[in-house]
Amino acid sequence: MTSVPGPESIDDLLARVHVVALPMRVRFRGVTEREVALVEGPAGWGEFGAFPEYDDPEAAHWLRSALEMAWQGPPPALRSRVAVNATVPAVSAGEVAGILDRFPGCTTVKIKVAESGQQLVDDVARVAAVLQARPDARIRVDANGAWTVAEAAHAVRVLDQAVRAVDATRAPGTGPVSLDGQGLEYVEQPCATVEELVRLRARLAADGVHVDVAADESIRRAEDPLRVVRAGGADRAVVKVAPLGGPRRLLAVAAELGVPVTVSSALDSAVGVAAGVAAAAALPGVRSGRDGAAGDGAAGDGPGGDDEIPAAGLGTGGFFVEDVVEPGVFSLVDGCLPVAAVAPDPARLEGLRACPDRRDWWLDRIRRCHDLL
Repeated sequence: MTSVPGPESIDDLLARVHVVALPMRVRFRGVTEREVALVEGPAGWGEFGAFPEYDDPEAAHWLRSALEMAWQGPPPALRSRVAVNATVPAVSAGEVAGILDRFPGCTTVKIKVAESGQQLVDDVARVAAVLQARPDARIRVDANGAWTVAEAAHAVRVLDQAVRAVDATRAPGTGPVSLDGQGLEYVEQPCATVEELVRLRARLAADGVHVDVAADESIRRAEDPLRVVRAGGADRAVVKVAPLGGPRRLLAVAAELGVPVTVSSALDSAVGVAAGVAAAAALPGVRSGRDGAAGDGAAGDGPGGDDEIPAAGLGTGGFFVEDVVEPGVFSLVDGCLPVAAVAPDPARLEGLRACPDRRDWWLDRIRRCHDLL
């Protein structure tokens, strides 16, 4: 792993660490409390929040990202704000409107689908509820690799038709509907493996279903993050700062991928989200998938002409009951997050401090991961 600026010693690093536990409004990724380790360096704050099930070699990339932000700071920005998508977990249709209220001004919505214990009809109902609340929203769905190729081909067709329907409140099978509306922007990680994604793209093309396939886990958890695109398994890429080892590594991977990228977060605190915003703000402008039209994303205000980017998946702060900054300090305005340094509020660091045994667990993990850098 390439070197990165950092502390003079592991003891210096550990002395700078604050471990916090953030209570969540809804269960997400199977948890109701999110633990992260925050570290203050000479250039600002970084976040180490690799999920507990990740082994040390994978988690070490997340630590590298934290050290880059804390000791090197963000890369130069091309824009002063970044548009983000709203994110709707696999909740009931009746809960959708309340969740969307946490994402003021967002015109793109990512909807979780293929949840264990649910059926496709639940996903369709969730999509319909989103379109009832925000009729003009651009819709993405995320299956987290849960479908087989056959299941994905069927589900993508059905969900695309649900989005295209002019009257989104009509239930499937109740008579002919017009499909003149815009379809799904993309389906994120519909299948688990690169080989399945390649087969799915071919199947969708053969079926006349024109929906982009975006790879997430096939990039952020892969030894070779470029493989899925080289193999023809993705029209787009969803990339996260921490799993790739920092914002500069993300920018390098994005340039090599050669497809439109969506910068996303990994259920981060405001500190981690700010790192994602910094990476998205440094991306050169791109154009969206199959039709070549500009993405519904962050309108750039920096140099370089058309520097619009797809709406980033960085609006996850609304899932926390409490975060490490005061409400309003780093929040959505007209569907955008500001490009700005974020420093935790000292009182919140104290109030959200994890219990001693969990702090020790994180410090031990940092020691092991630091040895791998």
